Amino acid sequence: MSALDTIREQVTNNTVVLYMKGTPQFPQCGFSSNAAQILKACGLQNFLAVNVLADMEIFQNLPAYANWPTFPQLYVKGELVGGSDIMTEMYQKGELQKLLEEAQAA
Repeated sequence: MSALDTIREQVTNNTVVLYMKGTPQFPQCGFSSNAAQILKACGLQNFLAVNVLADMEIFQNLPAYANWPTFPQLYVKGELVGGSDIMTEMYQKGELQKLLEEAQAA
């Protein structure tokens, strides 16, 4: 299975996927830390966190998958939501909480 197939499988088989540097418990960059904290602040307990530093195939192929060059990347129901800045903006407006609630209810 290619890295792109793996990514496609991860984002299709999991409601919420966060590709980040490090893990939610031990983030390895400020933006990834912020993204994980936002998901926790939204009350999200159950999501797939993929440490891109632990898998070079995903690290190298993910930017091409969604044409998004940076990490972290948040996917909800297979769709790219965006990175840390977009997540912060959506969270402050209450949009991210609503998106996550609807995704989990479906």
